[in-house]
Amino acid sequence: MFKFREYGKIIDGSYQGDLMRKPAVADRFYPGSPDELKKTISNLLKGAERNRKKAFAAVSPHAGYIYSGELAAETLGSIVIPETAIMIGPNHRGAGAPAALSTCPWELPSGVVPINEKLAQDILHYSSNITCDERAHKLEHSIEVQIPFLQYQQKDLSIVPLIVSHISYPLCIEIAEALVDAIKAFKKEVLIVASTDMSHYEPRHIATEKDAQALQHIKNINPEKLYFTVFDHKISMCGVIPVTITLIAAKMMGASTCELIGYTDSGYASGDIEQVVGYAGLTIS
Repeated sequence: MFKFREYGKIIDGSYQGDLMRKPAVADRFYPGSPDELKKTISNLLKGAERNRKKAFAAVSPHAGYIYSGELAAETLGSIVIPETAIMIGPNHRGAGAPAALSTCPWELPSGVVPINEKLAQDILHYSSNITCDERAHKLEHSIEVQIPFLQYQQKDLSIVPLIVSHISYPLCIEIAEALVDAIKAFKKEVLIVASTDMSHYEPRHIATEKDAQALQHIKNINPEKLYFTVFDHKISMCGVIPVTITLIAAKMMGASTCELIGYTDSGYASGDIEQVVGYAGLTIS
């Protein structure tokens, strides 16, 4: 059980040990049947690199698997998945705290994933701006769709899920610093996964052009330029905050290389190239 009281993080009473975060988008974004999901993930990961590399972080898309599952698999299948992952996603619905940590186990068709309690407590200890709040996670899909890819490759997976709203750049720095301090105190390998899609509902040629600007700053591991470019140029990249935090943290941990695994858009699955959603996969090492 979490001892949040010493950090002053209790929301609406104490943590309930029997609380379970239930799937929000099973049978919509991915198969809800355990067997079908396992088969789908296995097929998607077939093309993954055998010589997986170690990475500080990854940036992965979060649409339905029919649209971005192949790229998510290619991205997350190209790196070593350690036993612990911090997963950062955007808040699409606006519920809950601006920086909301989930503290209950996550149930998926592929099995229950526990929270890494030690790492979660340390993150809360190092940041007064991160709050235990399940409301932001209850219906949010951006982290949920990533987990089966990690589960399939790492049987002993534990996670720390963090949902963030649109916050200031200085607050991104503060949260990234807290994550790095917690990872250092944890003294074990931790992967950060930032969940994002790129431009939304633009003609393909415009989405590609806009996304190229954002991707250049990600590849350069330049979080500040990414943050302000996205807002100044009105690039509808829903996970700019998770990616900004991840880039800051990775840079603090010594990252020097970012590889673009791939870029695509929803039009290749839907046939509609007038209103596409862009998807990118990157690894940071």
